[in-house]
Amino acid sequence: MSKRLEGLIKEHREEFDDLEPSADLWARIEKHLPPQFNEPKKREAKTFTLGFVLRVAAAIVVVMSVLFTLYVRNTKKDGVDLAAINPTYARQQVHYTSLIVTKRQQLKSIEKSQPELYQQFTSQIAEMDSTYKDLNNELLTSPNQELVLKQMIRNLEIQTQVLTQQLKVISQYNEMRNEENNDSKNI
Repeated sequence: MSKRLEGLIKEHREEFDDLEPSADLWARIEKHLPPQFNEPKKREAKTFTLGFVLRVAAAIVVVMSVLFTLYVRNTKKDGVDLAAINPTYARQQVHYTSLIVTKRQQLKSIEKSQPELYQQFTSQIAEMDSTYKDLNNELLTSPNQELVLKQMIRNLEIQTQVLTQQLKVISQYNEMRNEENNDSKNI
């Protein structure tokens, strides 16, 4: 039966196609639709469940901890363990560094009373300190780290000697000023 219907439609196709809807048909259909179909759809605000937010937060925490761990490992590799190279030199380095810090504090006492002298002394120490920093950077890549460490210790020894000399000069200068003041009072 379906073949007969199909055949009938094919034979009379032109008779079915002669009718066309009017131009205002779609406008009349829209008038009869409820208002929700006539208006464009508004986007609904997206909401996130608590579970989703917690999963995202956990993922962020994991990523941050991995990055922090990598950062800590890389910073440890940047420094060199002096005691592993030579324990004696490492102890000497600590000793001379503490002496230098103490002597620099003593030297700082003349900063206000004799700024020119203080500036001259600190510039000399700053040059030696920059040499020490260069040696410290070289220590990271040097194939003979013990030799570089020995040079670093020698630099610290020289800095200590220079600071000691500078403090002696200051002491002698102060003594000389005191003697001059005493002599002027006695007259």
